[in-house]
Amino acid sequence: MLVLIVDDHPLLRQAIREVIESHFPSSVVREASTGEEAIRIVQEERVEVAILDIGLPDFSGLTVLRRFKQVRPSLVCLVLTMHDDPQYVRLAMAQGASGYLTKGATSGELYDAIRAILAGRQVVMEPLRETLDHRSMRRDVIWPHESLSVRELEVLSLLAKGRTVSQVAKRLKLSVKTVSTYRTRLLEKLRLGTTADLIRYAVDHQLV
Repeated sequence: MLVLIVDDHPLLRQAIREVIESHFPSSVVREASTGEEAIRIVQEERVEVAILDIGLPDFSGLTVLRRFKQVRPSLVCLVLTMHDDPQYVRLAMAQGASGYLTKGATSGELYDAIRAILAGRQVVMEPLRETLDHRSMRRDVIWPHESLSVRELEVLSLLAKGRTVSQVAKRLKLSVKTVSTYRTRLLEKLRLGTTADLIRYAVDHQLV
């Protein structure tokens, strides 16, 4: 079994590797610290399982996940991230993830999640699953950002990290005009006035 760990923190990659190698001794583990590197590995090698962070330095992990499934539809993906907003869970599962854990998970929970997704089951960490169920029943508590697309969330995240429109355009390989259009759309959807408002909103809702 070829497993790909995608995270920009070497210590976390090492911890995940140790869990995999201790419980799945016949597995081969590859590592990537950026979305671009991860996509290249999936294109070139028969990766069977990917453990993927959302907050990568170049692309959103959600965009990387979408590319994974386009290149290799059979690839089983587990999102392991700091983001605990239910919107990210919904988008990740919609893009083809089989599981979603936060980085507060124990090694035992990680092992159980990997076993579950290999068996064809979907896994969402318990507190997040409860929140998702609650919000599905209480539509009045859904936030404006829950209507955003993966690309819109990606642009929002980069803007919230202090990137300029031109820097976002270069990072995402889009035109400045296209990113400006996304920025305008974000302001409209989130009912905000300025980029500073976008940054505050993203920080307040843990979207960066």
